Amino acid sequence: MPETAQLFITCLLDSLYPSTAESVVRVLQRAGARVEVPPGQTCCGQPAFNAGMRGEAAPIAQHTIEVFERTSGPVVVPSGSCATMIRIGYLELFAQEPLWLERAHRLAERTFEFTEYLVDYLDVTDLGARYPGRLTYHASCHLLRELGVDRQPRRLLESVDGAEYVELPYATDCCGFGGVFSVEHPEISTAMLARKIDNIAQTGAPLVVACDAGCITNIQGGLMRLRRPVRVAHIADLLANALPTGDDRGQ
Repeated sequence: MPETAQLFITCLLDSLYPSTAESVVRVLQRAGARVEVPPGQTCCGQPAFNAGMRGEAAPIAQHTIEVFERTSGPVVVPSGSCATMIRIGYLELFAQEPLWLERAHRLAERTFEFTEYLVDYLDVTDLGARYPGRLTYHASCHLLRELGVDRQPRRLLESVDGAEYVELPYATDCCGFGGVFSVEHPEISTAMLARKIDNIAQTGAPLVVACDAGCITNIQGGLMRLRRPVRVAHIADLLANALPTGDDRGQ
């Protein structure tokens, strides 16, 4: 029997990038996993949590825990930001509630960010993808700083046949999105995005790959406003679109 992955879609993919969610499923199937999407899932609660609205975030987090308690197997999240909320934020949120903290721990222990699941859990780096062009990689903040995931997406990109990988200058700098940060501090956010776009220009890459839809939306918006001919894509879209046609291993 193939490995079963429980997919947590995330709000941004569900609302803005449904095709990326389809790419996630396709890549997971290509890697040999069987994919289930538990019904009833909603937001992980991170926007309220980050805004200091703990009372509002708690019932959303409790609902998420209850939804995935009805499933078995690893929970895969195509977002370092949402994966961080489930693995770290929930433990802080329920630190003073022993019963919910125990349940949060159980969910955290089986939750993986998308590239982390592929590389560390399934031991898959080469999916047979091919992209004949130059690309660079933007490391999103929660993915890198909270989860320590950096090697995994890079290994997947290094395995794409024909791709010319160019390191992004100051790759670990924030793009300026930060969820509510970009709303509360628009001037600082705009300055950070401008610096990120300048660094992207130095690579000469027409494609920027990232693992978080928030970063993708922010960077792509800035590039479009400046009329820069650069595309930003989720790593799942790059991998899915670069797979050999008619050669999926989907279940």
